[in-house]
Amino acid sequence: MYTLGLIRLVAIAACSAFALLAAVACQNALAQSGLPIRNIQVNVAPLRVSVGDPTASWVQQGLPDQLAQALAGRMTAQGGTLVVRIDYVALGPIKDSSAWDNISGVAMIGGVQWPVRASAKYQASAIDQAMFEESNHRRVTQLVQALTYWLARDL
Repeated sequence: MYTLGLIRLVAIAACSAFALLAAVACQNALAQSGLPIRNIQVNVAPLRVSVGDPTASWVQQGLPDQLAQALAGRMTAQGGTLVVRIDYVALGPIKDSSAWDNISGVAMIGGVQWPVRASAKYQASAIDQAMFEESNHRRVTQLVQALTYWLARDL
């Protein structure tokens, strides 16, 4: 009886180890998968029409560098061009010292389009009212970072 219990325990441990190794291998394959990218273009023309500058300029300045860093492992001469069009940025109203901000648009590579969007919670500070342009720049920077995270993960 004791031998059967020991065999059963060893079999369960072996199956569990195999399942764990399979899960790790699958995660590694997913992390390495993704479309190869040759270069990155950011189009903020719709954003510039809807909200104007400096918001559109902040996105145009920050997003390409953030994406290049996040996607550095997938950059190759044989890849396609990643075009990210940003249509909308909304800095939410501050309520109870915080606000939810949103960014959205479309990512295109190899003729395929994906809607993209991200949100970021902004925690207001007492100095924000006096330095509203700087605080808005920080908010847009947080949105660009959030969008970069999701694009790097989902493309």
